[in-house]
Amino acid sequence: MADTIILWDWAGFALRWLHVITAIAWIGSSFYFVALDLGLRKAPDLPEGAYGEEWQVHGGGFYHIRKYLVAPAQMPEHLTWFKWEAYATWLSGFALLVLVYYFGAELFLIDPTVRALTPLQAVALSVGSIVGGWLIYDFLCKSKLGADQTRLMLALYAVLVVVSWAYAQLFSGRAALVHLGAFTATIMAANVAHIIIPNQRKVVKALLAGDKPDPKYGAQAKQRSLHNNYLTLPVLFLMLSIHYPLAFATPYNWLIAALVFLMGVTIRHFFNTMHARKGMLWWTWGATAAIFLVIVWLSTFTREAPEDVRTTAAEQALIDSPHFDAVRDTVLSRCSMCHAHAPLWDGLRVAPKGVMLESDRDIALNARAIWLQAGRSHAMPPGNLTGVEPQERATLMAWYEGAQ
Repeated sequence: MADTIILWDWAGFALRWLHVITAIAWIGSSFYFVALDLGLRKAPDLPEGAYGEEWQVHGGGFYHIRKYLVAPAQMPEHLTWFKWEAYATWLSGFALLVLVYYFGAELFLIDPTVRALTPLQAVALSVGSIVGGWLIYDFLCKSKLGADQTRLMLALYAVLVVVSWAYAQLFSGRAALVHLGAFTATIMAANVAHIIIPNQRKVVKALLAGDKPDPKYGAQAKQRSLHNNYLTLPVLFLMLSIHYPLAFATPYNWLIAALVFLMGVTIRHFFNTMHARKGMLWWTWGATAAIFLVIVWLSTFTREAPEDVRTTAAEQALIDSPHFDAVRDTVLSRCSMCHAHAPLWDGLRVAPKGVMLESDRDIALNARAIWLQAGRSHAMPPGNLTGVEPQERATLMAWYEGAQ
């Protein structure tokens, strides 16, 4: 059993690594092409159908790039498609969601003090909301509202605020922010899979048939690419938020998430304007800082300690273990000064990762993490600041392994 848990954790690490690698590839290419598109210039010698060109230098060489707004007159022999970065990022991210939040629903996805859900109910709500999010977004883009970019963006932001609030009413704080990130990232990946790439294929098909491609396909793809450009930074923040309880372990976590989308707009607006050679809009950084200070202020509000909730059979079995009294003594004396609703350790305002270890149920609920972090490894406490003895770590391992 212990070996299985170790392999499970390494599987999570491998998936997270893959997810980060593919995300870097996707975001890098996305940011590059947005900057390239905004920096295109007209030139007198542009071939027919070309929209603009750009000269760039990198890696000791010069690059001469031209963009065709619809398509060139003939199909080029070599054509590179940028799609697998987006697909691999979403697939690895969803696999990580399944591994951590679906298989670990009782620990990471569900918070009984927020909503008493069964694992099956929580997973169904997760999948349904992610799929439903894309359907709602796609409907809005294709509706009459989609013809007005400003009104469309305002409507989409309103949807994100509502979804952020809804997730906070359903899942744990950590899961709520991660799901908002997954909700948004699914929209971005689906834009690539269902609009951008299919529209490009239609253009290529028309070229091969000797027909003139319809410019509407390029316009639709560009609209979705613009949305992806402004959504990228908020998604990164939401994915990183799981490491910062100040972001997710607050009653206003949904509002913090909503404000993060505004920071994504102000930051990207600065760079997009700069790449379009329309000046440096330094005020956007002031706006970003102001929003961030509001987020910091919202993070100072703490949740009240929840009322006791029903202990599951598995948790009760851990509490009834003959090792539990010794385990409780170790955890309360070595861990709970940090892992508490009101941490006693100087410099801590909220418990690390939002993990509480104040009650018998808290200890039983986090048994696996205690075994791995403070028993099998010496990751906790950091630097062994509270002086956990070898025998205490051995007892933690015997307690958890004996219940498996």
